[in-house]
Amino acid sequence: MYIKNKTEVKIGVVPTHLKFSDCLIPNEVGNLPRTRSGDLKVTSGMHELCRTSPVKIDIVQIPLFYGTNTNDIKDLFHGMNALKLEVQIIIVLGEVDPLDPNDEEMAIEILNSLIKIAKKYQVKHISSTSFEKWLSGKKIKDQDLDKAIKQLIKLHIRCYKENNLENSNIEAWHLEFLRGIEFSNFTNASKAGSVVMSINEKINHNFFKVLIDAAHCGDSDLSILKNKMVIKKLAENDALGIFHASAKTTRGCFSTDDGWIGALLSTYAVTEKLKYALVEIFHHEDPILETLRDSIKGHGVDTTNGRTYNRVVIDGIVELTHRINNLANRNLIR
Repeated sequence: MYIKNKTEVKIGVVPTHLKFSDCLIPNEVGNLPRTRSGDLKVTSGMHELCRTSPVKIDIVQIPLFYGTNTNDIKDLFHGMNALKLEVQIIIVLGEVDPLDPNDEEMAIEILNSLIKIAKKYQVKHISSTSFEKWLSGKKIKDQDLDKAIKQLIKLHIRCYKENNLENSNIEAWHLEFLRGIEFSNFTNASKAGSVVMSINEKINHNFFKVLIDAAHCGDSDLSILKNKMVIKKLAENDALGIFHASAKTTRGCFSTDDGWIGALLSTYAVTEKLKYALVEIFHHEDPILETLRDSIKGHGVDTTNGRTYNRVVIDGIVELTHRINNLANRNLIR
């Protein structure tokens, strides 16, 4: 049964359910994983998702890694365009620490190289996990934290200016904070927002946004009520970005979400800033996420109940669409 999205909100997917290790991360020479027939696995996976989804998928948001083969990137965009998907990218910094001045030049090199790809392929929205180093950061306090924040602001302003983003096809850069353990300092929406709004103030342009992931909000130290307040503040300052519909802790089926997706979606709706809503589900056996599973109780639980991950993601897309349509039915969103 076809389900129509009644709103202007674009619905999409972050294809992490296909596994970072088997699909999204390039090998040692930069090649992305391919099927036996030679197709990129991420394109093949999205083809199956689009074919079987009762909801039209508008967007795919691809985590993109430094050093990926340029021909594979070309094939990636060509394949997604053939599926009539708008492609957005998430820039993954990898082993460099954006808070460390000693890593600044390498961080700039990684960010700039992937931004150039976004410009080349006319990507309108880029995202990044460039607040700090994944799984390896250290808790910073007081004056040292102030210095780190200044370094973070400096880094992103450099990229903004060096790539002339004000006059580019890129409309916004969405910064994603992560949960504790994954990150050590920028672990809630309020902390992320203070950095983003500081960057925008210095460049005199509301170009940077905070990507709100319901899972990261749910796993942060802020309650639903406090997250709602932060979302409203970000919206008032035109710093509210893409929304990830993802279940806290498990990162699996939305039935494990405990209400965060619905609560934050309804808050987004009244701000009139909900433009993109993407389903993000992790595969519970992805080898790349083993350290995370070992570190976080409840992460990596099998929530499929016998379904394929394609089916779990489709169930998420259907639920998200019903939620958005019913926000429209209640005149809370257009």
